[in-house]
Amino acid sequence: MLEDIDRVLLTEEQIQKRVSELGAEISRDYAGKDLVLVCILKGALCFMADLSRNITIPVDMDFMAISSYGASTKSSGEVRILQDLDAPIANRHVLIVEDIVDSGLTLKYLVDNLSARRPASLKIATLLDKPARRLVPIATDYNGFQIPDEFVVGYGLDYAEKYRNLPFIGILKPEIYKK
Repeated sequence: MLEDIDRVLLTEEQIQKRVSELGAEISRDYAGKDLVLVCILKGALCFMADLSRNITIPVDMDFMAISSYGASTKSSGEVRILQDLDAPIANRHVLIVEDIVDSGLTLKYLVDNLSARRPASLKIATLLDKPARRLVPIATDYNGFQIPDEFVVGYGLDYAEKYRNLPFIGILKPEIYKK
């Protein structure tokens, strides 16, 4: 697996430090509120696990699985909900926990879908933001790192379901995904 990585973009230490900072910020902002973390599977699972352990207020957790990539390196623009929330979110403070904001198409769809369920508030926490690829305007409220337009894997992010278990964010060698 490591031989497929061109270079490390973000080390495990950099990620953990930033996730800790985000957890503290979220804890402050949501103190005394009924907060639901909504993890977008599968990519945000590592981020969600570490982020939730750095949040010092009570939270509920729920999960959604959404597909727009398949085995491709680019979003198809067609979003499908593969797994929906288990509990209603009406009148609750919802924080979407996402791995990466790329084109913004998937996240825009998700924000529109969840907004229709009437949460008390709806915000976004993302580990990675790649603004160079943005096709629709979408703002994040809690942003781990802004990254260049490179194809990244690790810490939950995959290519064809591989590399999620790497503890860092690495840039995948182009010859791997351009086969």
